[in-house]
Amino acid sequence: MSLLSKLMFWRTDAPRVSVLRLSGVIASGGSPLRKNLNYDSLEPVIKKAFLDKKQSAVILCINSPGGSPVQSALIGKRLRQLADKNKIPIIAFCEDVAASGGYWLASCADEIYADESSIIGSIGVISAGFGFTEAISKLGIERRVYTSGESKSVLDPFKKESPTDVARLRGLQNDIHEHFIAHVKSRRGKKLNEEEPLFTGLFWTGKKAKKLGLIDGIGAMQDVLTEKFGDNVKIKQITQKKGLFSVAGSSSRLGAAISYELIEHLEHRHLWARFGL
Repeated sequence: MSLLSKLMFWRTDAPRVSVLRLSGVIASGGSPLRKNLNYDSLEPVIKKAFLDKKQSAVILCINSPGGSPVQSALIGKRLRQLADKNKIPIIAFCEDVAASGGYWLASCADEIYADESSIIGSIGVISAGFGFTEAISKLGIERRVYTSGESKSVLDPFKKESPTDVARLRGLQNDIHEHFIAHVKSRRGKKLNEEEPLFTGLFWTGKKAKKLGLIDGIGAMQDVLTEKFGDNVKIKQITQKKGLFSVAGSSSRLGAAISYELIEHLEHRHLWARFGL
């Protein structure tokens, strides 16, 4: 389709919506081969999604197991800022999973829809790691760490776990959890049905999530949009520009990128695996 044709297509009097896909782990940075969801990468496309002031809605297609609470909050604030400023509603459609930070993004919408089998919720905070205290002693390794500040080596995986360190971590988690709960309550309000605890980190299918008020309905994007805006609704996909990954003349750089990608892939697989995906 030519540029002129695209412009004429988008100028039609039929109802219009912009669709922004939010798929992946929410985290700052990223690798040359894998894009994370974060404010820096999404801000240009979020802004682009709200350019048409006469459109009927901005659509979020969400498929995310979560990740960084900070990046989730930053993305969500930007979405709400532009939605409120331009008086354009946001409708979220959850695919396989909208959990943890993924649900944070979904709850920024004015309405949330999902499939009956979608995984929804996980409103909680998690920190995971390993302890290697016995491993290095068996290998005959002596570790030397020097700090100026008694708390500089908090939660060091090569030292025995300290109750004080764990208590401090739990305090941080509780602060973040309270922020998450406040966000969900402010967005969902009286829609929430707390017939069972909603904020323990548990997650549910879309069918159950609807009963609990975490989502508004069950339905696929095309069906819901047709029902809301009619058969002639025009859908515009908002996409990010793809950068080029150049490795010419640098085999070491390529090797580093592949190693980084492998580590990040394992971390991402762990997040998805929590939800059976």
